[in-house]
Order: sequence, then C-alpha cells, then structure tokens
Amino acid sequence: MATIDIKDVENKVNHAVKTINFETPDSNLIRLTEVLKTETSTTGKLAMQDIVENRRIASERQVPMCQDTGMVLVFADIGEEAQFSNGNLRDAITSGVRKGYQEGYLRNSIVQEPLFERKNTGDNTPVVLHFDLVPGNNLRLTIAAKGFGAENMSWVKVLTPAEGISGVKREVVRAVEEAGPNACPPVIVGVGIGGTIEKAALLAKRALMRNMGERNPDQRYSKLEEQLLDLINATGIGPQGWGGVNTALDVRIEFFPTHIAAIPLAVNLDCHLHRHISIIF
Repeated sequence: MATIDIKDVENKVNHAVKTINFETPDSNLIRLTEVLKTETSTTGKLAMQDIVENRRIASERQVPMCQDTGMVLVFADIGEEAQFSNGNLRDAITSGVRKGYQEGYLRNSIVQEPLFERKNTGDNTPVVLHFDLVPGNNLRLTIAAKGFGAENMSWVKVLTPAEGISGVKREVVRAVEEAGPNACPPVIVGVGIGGTIEKAALLAKRALMRNMGERNPDQRYSKLEEQLLDLINATGIGPQGWGGVNTALDVRIEFFPTHIAAIPLAVNLDCHLHRHISIIF
C-alpha cells in the first residue's frame, strides 16, 4: 500500500494557494467569455470585458486576481486505508497555506478572534478544515480561497415542508437579489438542502467546489439548478450589478436526508473569481 508523504502535501498546498489566486481554469474562462458574448447590457458588457482582461493580466504577470485573496478552506477526503508519513496532516496543510501566502505576496486577511481585538494573524492562517473518511487509500484535498464580499451575503434558514420547491426558489432568488452588487456578480450560487442547519451550510459550501457546469447527478435537482439559474439571471442585476442578463454563472445544489418537520436551506455565494482546485495523492 502506498504511503502519503506529509511533506508532499505541504508542498502541493503551497503551490495550490498561489495557483488559484493567479490562474483561471479553462472551463471558468470559457464560461466568462460566453457571458461576455451574450451580455446585452452595454454597462454589463463593459464590466465583463474588465473581468476577462483582469484574468489575462493576473495569469501573465502571476499576480492576484483580486485584492481580497480570501480565507482558505479545505475539504480533506481521507481514504480509510490511507497511511501517512513524516508529519501531521493538519499541520502540513496549515504550513503549506502559510508559505504559499508569504511566497505569493498574497494579502493576509485572517484575525485571531472575530469580535474584540480582531488582531491579524499575519499569515492568513488558520485554515478552515473539513475532514471526511471515504473508501480507498487516497487523499483528496479540495482547496478554495473564499473572498468575503460574497461570503458576507450568504445565509441559512429553515423552511416548513409546506413551502416546498416554490419556497426554495423564492428564497434562493431573494438571497441573490438582496446581495445585489456586493457579492461581485456574476456569481456562483451554492445551495444546500436538508440535514440540519450546519449540514445545510456545509452542503452549500461543498456545492461551490464543483467544476463549472457540472450538474447534480439526480435529474430532479439538476433541473432545479437550471431553473434557478434562469430565475436569477432574470433579475437584471447583471455583471458587477451594472445591469444585464448574466447575474449568475452557475447554480449548484447538494442535498441530504432531513427531518420530517423541516427543510433546512443554505445559500453560499461565490464571486466570479471562483478560486478552488482539487489534488489527489
């Protein structure tokens, strides 16, 4: 059985946090270019031109796409048969982020505690880590840099079962409408449905980690994703809130079993930067 070297994990996390801040995956760039071509609003098209040009400059010069280089979160899917050597997984991920932000001259945005002194940690750690055990002997890390213009516009609430599909549609669209330009549209909309309130929030975040255009394998939820995308784009908010027919790039739903008495619902918005990457060891 192969053993995963913790030093390799640290090095690849280091590289990953710089990559997601500098580079735009092909699928994301294709989607942004499609939006630029289809946008009917003059001001919205101008905004999209700047967005696409910004991606080109960031990649060519290896500089951040945005001044908000995000809070790093990591989904670590650990194979039940995986073995590790030369260290601790949590420490390796944290060290990789710390070194990557230092070497990439990325802004440090994390404070030690959220309410009183709010003193900056100075190295963009700690990292928000979600561990899960999965079959096999591999380690899969999904690493994201989450900007807080969009994070600030996210929320969780619990609907009654009677509100059903129409209630979900109403509340998801309302969340995007209330966010307006603050989430830096065109946005990606992560929706979590089911479980408990904290599970719904985690599902919404996990939904954002999909690749562009990847639909839920359940056709009912896939159809709902497409319907929500149409409803959101009909709001007219448009790129950067300047008006237009492209308020969202994508909508993604993840669901989980829940109690008979409720429909926990979470909406987690991501800006058009959509910075994440997956690494398999």
